[in-house]
Amino acid sequence: MATVTALGGGTLRDILLNKPVFWIAMPEYLYFTYGAVVATIVFIRYLPHVNNYYFLLVDAVGMALFNIIGIEKALINGSGMVVAITMGITTGIFGGLIRDVICREVPTVMRSEPYASACLAGGLVYGALFSLNIDYIWCILGSFFTTLFLRLGSLHWGWHLTIFRKKDVRNQG
Repeated sequence: MATVTALGGGTLRDILLNKPVFWIAMPEYLYFTYGAVVATIVFIRYLPHVNNYYFLLVDAVGMALFNIIGIEKALINGSGMVVAITMGITTGIFGGLIRDVICREVPTVMRSEPYASACLAGGLVYGALFSLNIDYIWCILGSFFTTLFLRLGSLHWGWHLTIFRKKDVRNQG
């Protein structure tokens, strides 16, 4: 399950960009993933009282990083900014989406809390800073912290998006 979550978005990204799948081309990614699995198991085993919030924090950091990696890989491969932002969203959310489906959970991306929209906002910040010729590091940091802030804010303060809620036409006078 961990490899699907950690590598799923990047796998889809590489397939869509018609590039070699990164973890097949460089198996070191698998070693890091398996190392993280072992560390997590040890962590849970010996510190079972630790709040689940820490796992959500790590997930949010990973999503923000994967969002940027998706944007970067698309730009390096000659895609325009709209495609790059979309590739960032795909890279950021797809592993978690696959995980939730396999676990028979309602995917986080389908709930009302900011998830894909956090990646979109981070991508838009990246694109805006990039178009203003701001130094590369600020594009990355701006995107990362925007995505992370929105995701963690939704977890901490319960932010929700109800953009696509249908109106109840029966109760309109």
